[in-house]
Amino acid sequence: MKLNEVSLLMPIKANPYEHQIKAFGFVCGLFGIFNAPYYSRGAALLMEMGCGKTITSIAVAGALYQFGKINRILIVAPLSILGVWDEEFEKFADFPYTLTVLKGSSSKKKEQLEELSDKGLQIVVVNYESAWRLERELLRYNADLIIADEGHKIKSAQTSVSKSMHALGDRARYRMLLTGTLITNKEIDVFSQYRFINSDIFGTSFYAFRNRYFDMLGYGNHTPVFRKYLREDFLKKMHSVAYRVTKAECLDLPEITEEVRTVELEPNAMKLYSNLEKESYTQMAGSEVSAVNVLTRLLRLSQITGGHLTDDEGDDNAVSTAKLDALADIVDSAVAEGEKLVVMARFIPELNDIQELLEKKGVGYAVVRGGVKNRDEEIGRFQEDDDCRVFVGQIAAAGLGITLTAASTMVFYSLDYSMSNFEQAKARIHRVSQKENCLYIYLIAKNTVDRKVLRSLRNKVDLAKLLVDDYRKGRNPFKD
Repeated sequence: MKLNEVSLLMPIKANPYEHQIKAFGFVCGLFGIFNAPYYSRGAALLMEMGCGKTITSIAVAGALYQFGKINRILIVAPLSILGVWDEEFEKFADFPYTLTVLKGSSSKKKEQLEELSDKGLQIVVVNYESAWRLERELLRYNADLIIADEGHKIKSAQTSVSKSMHALGDRARYRMLLTGTLITNKEIDVFSQYRFINSDIFGTSFYAFRNRYFDMLGYGNHTPVFRKYLREDFLKKMHSVAYRVTKAECLDLPEITEEVRTVELEPNAMKLYSNLEKESYTQMAGSEVSAVNVLTRLLRLSQITGGHLTDDEGDDNAVSTAKLDALADIVDSAVAEGEKLVVMARFIPELNDIQELLEKKGVGYAVVRGGVKNRDEEIGRFQEDDDCRVFVGQIAAAGLGITLTAASTMVFYSLDYSMSNFEQAKARIHRVSQKENCLYIYLIAKNTVDRKVLRSLRNKVDLAKLLVDDYRKGRNPFKD
């Protein structure tokens, strides 16, 4: 079947790229929708960040539903990206479905499962830890298709989370594993992930797998060393059910790809935010409506979305870790893929959080922020030192005169209100010396001013004027 014929069968509201069409065709072939030399109940999309594994898997899910093969889907993902699946389905799915993100306490999640309809395509999205804790209930949900997003999270066969995913996978008709980093450390990482995908590939016994492909060396014979003479056999089995795509291979991708990752503030943080939002709007009535006035009030709301709020005494108060948790997953993926990463943030407490996170993870980083004197040294270290994996920049301080082309991915942890600062910051990786396509990831807190700020920057709209105009038209300027 030709590529244009395959693309017509992708039930998505987008024009897919060639590598996405090929990946879709490969998986649908394995699942018996198309004729293929080999059939499997499980498949892996080994696609690096920015290559579109989410939209590709949505297309596969839609095709399976339209061909009458599935009615229930379970998506298991890191906590920080659950909201991404909700947004991506809404944006791209060209087929009817009902999607539920399991939230709240265990009892609340159980209630959500019990309230699901039996009609149409039902999709449940849950994080890995909850999937383990709700294993019994999810087995009763009886998913036809299970998607393990960032599947390297189950690389260790002996963890409770991995064992639960294996049990759930054994019950499902189809399984998909999505990751850019199947092997994060050693080849032994493959077993648990393929135990989930298709236990026929490497079997169900970790020890049998280890004994076949590895020699146990080192002190106490505890270190597995891969038998290189078996590499061809090993790779042949891996690739039999996997479609591999790297950013470097995606020559048909645009120069710039943007991805919005929506995070949800914790209930207490959201309550604090809502109260401050109402208070800010109410106080506008008794003061002069000006750009300075409205931006000052907006500033405090933006502080909360980044995890902190400065009180009237000038003391900093930590109120949320939602964005930090999301960043942790992005850092893990980037490091595992051998990629460098640039993280931009606005506020000092945010920068402190990010640096502390990297230190806890043992990830080498460089930083340019207000007060840093060895600016050139930090930049040079990021560009040239392989052990320096992340660059942390304060938007106002690191947006000019800096080349950061050692990375092709930039995360905006928070946003400056200046359009100039925004464009200048983006240009640090998208420069003449950049050899890779660039990916920009925006961490946006759901139902907050974050989205409004981002939209104004991307559309080159004067934010202050927009907010003032909203107020004068009788609208709350702080609501999106």
